Formats: sequence, structure tokens, C-alpha cells
Amino acid sequence: MNNFTTDILQTLATKGDLNELFRSHLELAVNTLLKTELTAFLDYEKYDRIGFHSGNSRNGTYDRTVKTEYGELQIQIPRDRNGVFKQQTIPPYRRTNGTLEETIIHLFRKGITMSEIADLIEKMYGHHYTPQTLSNMTKVFSEEVLAFKKRSLNERYAVIYLDATYIPLKRKTVDKEAVHIAVGIRPDGSKEVLGYAIAPNESTVTWKELLEDLSARGVKDVLLFATDGLKGIKDTIHQAFPQAAYQHCCVHVSRNLASKVRVVDRKEICEDFKTIYQADSLEKAIEARRAFSQKWRTSYSKIVKSILENDSLLTFYNFPVSIRRSLYSTNLIESFNKQIKKYSRRKEQFQNEESMDRFLVSNFDMYNQKFLTRSHRGFQQAEAELEMMFEASIKR
Repeated sequence: MNNFTTDILQTLATKGDLNELFRSHLELAVNTLLKTELTAFLDYEKYDRIGFHSGNSRNGTYDRTVKTEYGELQIQIPRDRNGVFKQQTIPPYRRTNGTLEETIIHLFRKGITMSEIADLIEKMYGHHYTPQTLSNMTKVFSEEVLAFKKRSLNERYAVIYLDATYIPLKRKTVDKEAVHIAVGIRPDGSKEVLGYAIAPNESTVTWKELLEDLSARGVKDVLLFATDGLKGIKDTIHQAFPQAAYQHCCVHVSRNLASKVRVVDRKEICEDFKTIYQADSLEKAIEARRAFSQKWRTSYSKIVKSILENDSLLTFYNFPVSIRRSLYSTNLIESFNKQIKKYSRRKEQFQNEESMDRFLVSNFDMYNQKFLTRSHRGFQQAEAELEMMFEASIKR
């Protein structure tokens, strides 16, 4: 039974939306064909270093909307640097494409391979696909995953966020597994998903392997790591990047406080704690922490002690003012992970790790394509200062 058939049965069993299922599979198939077309045209795989010396290369995408009876498809048309690539999958300037739609839906219903898609497209549009292109179509998803995992990374990152989210995965049985994700922001403010790892539970062992992988792929200097405070994570980070500073997410600490005090005190103690990490300067933050301690040490002595002994709460104050708001919490990566989890719910579960890999890398690629050309809030103003911090860390 192929994955599409399995998805149909699951959707019927859960009384889900079959139109949305067909729409999402059709959208994925069309976008895959477009990527494969450009790969064949350029004659080198995505992320291959040869692309930088071939005289032409990938140059992002532009969006098209194609209306179908199952709903609108969001299509990303790939571009080449020289502007000579002309895709053949979607007829130019058409916003509806019933023939192609029916062909690909038929493919998924019958379990037809990507090679057979190519033959059908050739018959429909007279466009010839080479044997190499046909081969690419059958393995394009696996190659996308492998290329993403092996691609070279930037040497310097101002901050790397680490966070795990849980998604249902079928091995022998179905259970939620931890997807460990690392998102980095470069000194110029561009951000990207650096890597990920799947494991039954979040653990420092998996994080250690992921961090070592980042180092092996070119990451040398990181100014700051921000996490939710998993036990042992700070030491794990310093094993791979001993010079990096560490920030314990203040929002997570606040949530932890709320769970350990009486309901009647929750709002007030959280507001008091907020004055610590939202102060204008490190000196004022220390004053706010002192005031917090004096106010609550009688009622909640253990909580106050944990705040005073946590030397990773105020690390972000050592960084430029314009980016501090982005550093004291892991909200950036948590927001992204919520989006990943939201999209994953459409599938209910993944039939194997390979299908989850394909889903994740597809979303990571879109994220990177969107944000590698943008500067995150406050980083343009801080870039020169961050570069000075990198130079200072090298001399230590």
C-alpha cells in the first residue's frame, strides 16, 4: 500500500477532508517536478559546490497560484541566475491546469511512480525528459534530505536556538518522537534552520550529536546559545563550542515559576520576574532581581534561591541593546516549531522516518529561502558590534 492510499484510508477513517488531502499531494507533486526540471537544466544537484563554478546557479523562486477543483495550489517556480531556464510543468500564464491536475491525481490514486509522471507530462506537453531527469524524479526527495543534511554552513552565528517538538511517527507502533531543531542567526541578521535530528525523546545525547554535526559542517564560532534549559544542555553545548555564552530562556523560567506557586500569587510573581529580564540595563536587572528576592524569599525561598543561583538568566545583557529582545527567550524557534507541528497534523502520523524527513526538509527549505535574504529585527544596527565580539572571543 503506497503512502497516498494510506493517507486516503486515514482521512476516511477520521472523517477528514479528502479535497485537502488531494490538494496537498498535488501541490507537493507539482513543486517536486519543477525542482527536478531545474536540476536537470543546471546539471548539478542542489548544494553541490560545482554550482558555484558552472556559470549558472539557482536563484530562488517566485510564487504562482494555480486554481484547481480541490482548491488553490501554492506553486514555487524556480529561477536560475542567468534567467534562461523555462519550466515546462505549468503552462505559462495559466492560473488553472485541469489536465495536469487530473493526471497527477490519477498517479497518486494508482501509486504511479515519478518516472511515469514524466512520461505523462511528455505526452501532454511534448517536453522530453532525459534518463537522468527520470532518475532524479524517483529519488528527488531522498536527495533533497541528504543535500540538506550535508550542506556547508556559515562559520559564524551570533546566536543559535535549540528546541525540540514532538510529532507522531510510526515505527512498529505510533508514538510521538522528538524532532531536535537548531535555528541560527548570522551576524548580518539572516537566519536559517541549521540542522535537525529525530529521536524517541529529547536528550542531551541527541543534542551533542547534532552540535557535533554543525561543527563538522563548518560552524566555528557562536556567540550565544539559547535553550529552554534542558538539564545538562549547557555542559553539552560547551563540549562542542566551549567559547559560546549560554542563555536560559526567561519565558520558560517564568512558566516554571507559575507552576510552583499558589494560583493567587501567579500573576504578581510573574510580573515581578518580568521586570528582571525587561530592564533597560544589566545594573537595573540586578536591582530588579534583588527586589524580587526581598519580596518573595519568605513565601517561596526555594524559588528565589533558584533565580539567584541561575547564572544564565542575564547573559543576554552582554549583547547589543537592539537585539536583546530576541535573545532572552526561545520564542523565535518555538513559534517556528508550532508551525511545523500545525502542518504535520494534516497527516495524523508519518508512516516512517523517511517520510518525516521529507516533510521536515521541505518546510526547512522554505523557511531558509524566505529568511536567508532578510535581516532579523535589530541585527543590522548590531552587526558591527557583533563582529567586534567575535574578534574578542577569538583572542581569548
